[in-house]
Amino acid sequence: MAENGMLHGRVAVVTGAGGGIGREIAIAMALEGAEIVVADIGVSLSGEGGSGTPAEQTKQIIEQRGGRAAICTESVSEWDSARRIVQCALDSFGRVDVVVNNAGILRDVIFHRMTESDWTSVINVHLNGSFFVSRAAAEHFRKQESGAYVHMTSTSGLIGNFGQANYSAAKLGIVALSKSIALDMARYNVRSNCIAPFAWSRMTSSIPAETPEQKARVERIMQMTPDKNAPLAVYLASDAAKKVNGQVFAARMNELFLFSQPRPIRSVQRSEGWTPQTIAEHGMPAMMGSFVALDRSSDVIGWDPI
Repeated sequence: MAENGMLHGRVAVVTGAGGGIGREIAIAMALEGAEIVVADIGVSLSGEGGSGTPAEQTKQIIEQRGGRAAICTESVSEWDSARRIVQCALDSFGRVDVVVNNAGILRDVIFHRMTESDWTSVINVHLNGSFFVSRAAAEHFRKQESGAYVHMTSTSGLIGNFGQANYSAAKLGIVALSKSIALDMARYNVRSNCIAPFAWSRMTSSIPAETPEQKARVERIMQMTPDKNAPLAVYLASDAAKKVNGQVFAARMNELFLFSQPRPIRSVQRSEGWTPQTIAEHGMPAMMGSFVALDRSSDVIGWDPI
């Protein structure tokens, strides 16, 4: 462990740390001195099965590099099991200082074919899981008057994407959750921020690559390795980010982005009030010039990774 690292003496819970972005964040935090709870149940991309092997592999990598890690194979998607994840940090290392909500699954399907299971399974892991783990840690953060949350959102929620109503809704919900945590917990010196990661991992490996345009997009994404997201997560978890709260960032190859958050962009008024007819004749035409296009992430951020 790095005695002069940015996270020396801290204990971090990283969910979904058995591979991909979560693994790279866990390793990077360990290299900066943190003791890590590797929380991963080892399910498939769609949330099926379960294995302790991915978490064990991450733990071994951390220990081989001189760090300390514990494994927790409890699910984030239930209240009691999420509390056991945080308890693992207390039992193993005596405290908890950082929560990285990274665990996730995908059930991509076009909206009119999406089943109840497709919806609830994704919401349970991403949105409910982020709340459950964050809420379990909040009691300890409040008592010690310190703590940092790093939540993974996605441009699928921030901007939009095809066939991901469940995932997009969860990921945009996480942004609102993070902002609420930031507002409620700031008095206890607790911060909450989001990262929209760009990386080729199992979460993006299901992107179709049939047309020339799709193949070109996948080739661009494959250049962006998961480890490129780790430095930002480490920074946000550290005291160096003590003035950074309630923000939404993205890490893309060697680029960092700060995302806007919804604010009024145009207004129109009539002193006598509105009728459906005057909205059609006056109100909506006055605002149409400021409408947001029906874009997807690839339309808005379409240049090659830098």
